[in-house]
Amino acid sequence: MAGAIASRMSFSSLKRKQPKTFTVRIATMDAEMEFSCEVKWKGKDLFDLVCRTLGLRETWFFGLQYTIKDTVAWLKMDKKVLDHDVPTEEPKTFHFLAKFYPENAEEELVQEITQHLFFLQVKKQILDEKIFCPPEASVLLASYAVQAKYGDYDPNVHKRGFLAQEELLPKRVINLYQMTPEMWEERITAWYAEHRGRARDEAEMEYLKIAQDLEMYGVNYFAIRNKKGTELLLGVDALGLHIYDPENRLTPKISFPWNEIRNISYSDKEFTIKPLDKKIDVFKFNSSKLRVNKLILQLCIGNHDLFMRRRKADSLEVQQMKAQAREEKARKQMERQCLAREKQMREEAERTRDELERRLMQLKEEATMANEALMRSEETADLLAEKAQITEEEAKLLAQKAAEAEQEMQRIKATAIRTEEEKRLMEQKVLEAEMLALKMAEESERRAKEADQLKQDLQEARESERRAKQKLLEITSKSSYTQSMNSSTTALPSDLPSFNLISESLSFDFKDTDMKRLSMEIEKEKVEYMEKSKHLQEQLNELKTEIEALKLKERETALDILHNENSSRGNSKHNTIKKVS
Repeated sequence: MAGAIASRMSFSSLKRKQPKTFTVRIATMDAEMEFSCEVKWKGKDLFDLVCRTLGLRETWFFGLQYTIKDTVAWLKMDKKVLDHDVPTEEPKTFHFLAKFYPENAEEELVQEITQHLFFLQVKKQILDEKIFCPPEASVLLASYAVQAKYGDYDPNVHKRGFLAQEELLPKRVINLYQMTPEMWEERITAWYAEHRGRARDEAEMEYLKIAQDLEMYGVNYFAIRNKKGTELLLGVDALGLHIYDPENRLTPKISFPWNEIRNISYSDKEFTIKPLDKKIDVFKFNSSKLRVNKLILQLCIGNHDLFMRRRKADSLEVQQMKAQAREEKARKQMERQCLAREKQMREEAERTRDELERRLMQLKEEATMANEALMRSEETADLLAEKAQITEEEAKLLAQKAAEAEQEMQRIKATAIRTEEEKRLMEQKVLEAEMLALKMAEESERRAKEADQLKQDLQEARESERRAKQKLLEITSKSSYTQSMNSSTTALPSDLPSFNLISESLSFDFKDTDMKRLSMEIEKEKVEYMEKSKHLQEQLNELKTEIEALKLKERETALDILHNENSSRGNSKHNTIKKVS
């Protein structure tokens, strides 16, 4: 009895020790993960687990987003996961997304995983037209996206039509012009070919550097009303708060930079912005829902904190991350240089081998032609010798006939002819015999000359045969030398010890001189970037002019028209904000 009670107590205590769990699905921009979470977990517990799984250290840019009643919300770090207004069914789905955007992606985004997640998110926003992007910039961004995915352009691999299944341009841009997919691909590929040598992380960073200058980049829009009931849009981004006309999300009517805002607060649905300058009136507005006000306040606090943080010295953690990133960048650069050198050496060796193989084939062809010429010469010599022999026999036969004719003439002359008629006939026969003998002599002389000429041709043919044999001997000796050179050169790519990527050759000691050199290279890159920016702008203007004739004006959206007006006035994202601040 006591044993049964004890066993029931131990079972119930074991049951109490097992924590209750629930399943969560986390969707990133390129993957999905599922976790088993404890009921008592707070938002920070789940968020930290996701960041550790991804290997992400720059956590301050990101958050876990979910949707409740058609309104976007973010998981609070200090609140239990199940205390949020999340659906009851499992798995509970959250999206791991960038909540706050950097002012300067190149300076602030340190880790490669951070850059990659931002690249994927911004690319999707541009393709979904949540960020307005002009056509010429869309083509340039598409070329960097292709470089990030496919690596260096190779015309033998990336043939026409290789981008047919890729989504690279916003549908608005495609519909705006009378251009076929092949025409778009041709223009994207032309720029893609210029990005040769850029690694994936470099191509993605170039994409972000261009995208961060777009007017709608990093801006969260909210529908609001001012005191008079006028409908407006509130934009919250890394630079401050901006007030827009609902029909114009590109150019703010007024801006409040974070360093000029003293206080932000809300009461129920009323939101209040108090500028630092007390002479400026307090700006008040109303939003449609209390939940929206809470979201606005969250974004304001987070963006303001990051704004102030950027203007202070980096924390020890950030300094350490940047140092590691610099070391990693230098190491990768050395790896790429070693790979480039080895690739260049192998390509040169392959070119040399191909050239030697081509030369060997050429020599073989020449040898074959010489053999054929020699055989033809031998055949010609044999024919000439046979013809000369026949001619000599014919000449001998003619000479014999001439001798017989001469004998016949002498016999006729010796014969006495008694009558005049017989005499006349005999004279006529003698005359005919003399003419025949003369013809026979001429023919014999001609045949003798022809025999002499054939003998001379035979001599020349034999001399030509001798020269052909001598040339064949020379070609054969060259061929054997080329084959020996080819065998030694062909083995060259596999015998390059100084360019093998062994671990010893990649060890790198970061001394002060190396860091100074790296700093100088960074400064040099900045100068080159300014020059490239100027060249890039010229290219963008050239493309815009080129495709302008194919534009369908009736398909222009309101944002297209506003962007063109801003461009014609020379207004950019940053100088517009300065004007209206």
